[in-house]
Amino acid sequence: MLPDPRFNDQLVTRFVNNLMWSGKKSIAFKIFYNAIDIVDEKKQDDDKSALEIWKEALTNVMPHVEVRSRRIGGATFQIPNPIRPDRKISTAMKWLISFSRKRNEKSMSQKLAAEILAASKEEGAAVKKRVDTHKMAEANKAFSHFRF
Repeated sequence: MLPDPRFNDQLVTRFVNNLMWSGKKSIAFKIFYNAIDIVDEKKQDDDKSALEIWKEALTNVMPHVEVRSRRIGGATFQIPNPIRPDRKISTAMKWLISFSRKRNEKSMSQKLAAEILAASKEEGAAVKKRVDTHKMAEANKAFSHFRF
């Protein structure tokens, strides 16, 4: 995967590929860079760059365990499983993007910027999703011996 033109970072390209709709990559890049610019304007601490805030937001959204459904003798159990590192990142990206789409700011870049800022402060819908996922895993810890 090619690193992106502005930050020279492969993670950004991966994020933009998730953001993209029907192959419009240049538009997806525009949305992402505008969002990063908005984050740059609105951020509180000046010792971090906007890209670092975005990476922090991703880290805050990343789940460490997930539940998988498994049928055992007619009953379906939710079994907690640890997640592979690459899947952690892609899950975090998908959540960040899908929850920013559901926000009610004007443009997609504003929505994304708001969600990134919220997630970097450990709040917002995407972080709540991670917390809920961890709670689910915690609640079903009793079934972890069914792991496959």
